[in-house]
Amino acid sequence: MNILVVQREKKQAEYVAKGLKESGYIVEYTDNLEEAYHLCELISYDLAIVDTLISNKSGLDFCKNLREINKDMGVIFLSSDTDINIKVKAFECGGDDYITKPFIFIELLARIQAIVRRLQKKESSLSNILKVRDLKLDYLTREVYRGEKKIDLTSKEFALLEYFMRNRNIVLTRTVLKEQIWGIDFISDTNIVDVYVTYLRNKIDRGYDSKFFYTVRGAGYILK
Repeated sequence: MNILVVQREKKQAEYVAKGLKESGYIVEYTDNLEEAYHLCELISYDLAIVDTLISNKSGLDFCKNLREINKDMGVIFLSSDTDINIKVKAFECGGDDYITKPFIFIELLARIQAIVRRLQKKESSLSNILKVRDLKLDYLTREVYRGEKKIDLTSKEFALLEYFMRNRNIVLTRTVLKEQIWGIDFISDTNIVDVYVTYLRNKIDRGYDSKFFYTVRGAGYILK
């Protein structure tokens, strides 16, 4: 599940993004409204977590524009604004929920899951599924199958596989994967990507003649 976090303070955006990544979500974050618009043009997000004020501009207007870009995207307002009029306008412009800061992170996770369930009722079951040949991932039930065989994955393995499947046939560098899944700066010398790709290969490719994961020497990995 792809989530965009847009907050007026960069540290707040980083905090929220870090927690969501640790919970297995694929996350982009920014404190810049123009960058947020640019990201929405490039990526189809399932959910946005938005402040009421971003780059000294209205987060409410941003929400309205999000609805024009992707009417099915879930929107949660996360803001320190407690004015009831602001809250009402947030719902009127298309917001699905409103959380006031300071907040407890597990509450945010619970509200995300509530929105996911509502979206699930609106959409057909097929729209929740990513499929590459006989590999199937349901990002709402968080189940993975290869053929009829169910594959049990950890939250990080699931997030990594989802990112690969959303970007199938594209070479993904270790730097990109670290930043997207773990939020690790590119100067880090950890081999965590190699370790987790090995985990996925062992669970998904081992025992099959047909493989999904390939190493591109000097570049990274590709799923095809």
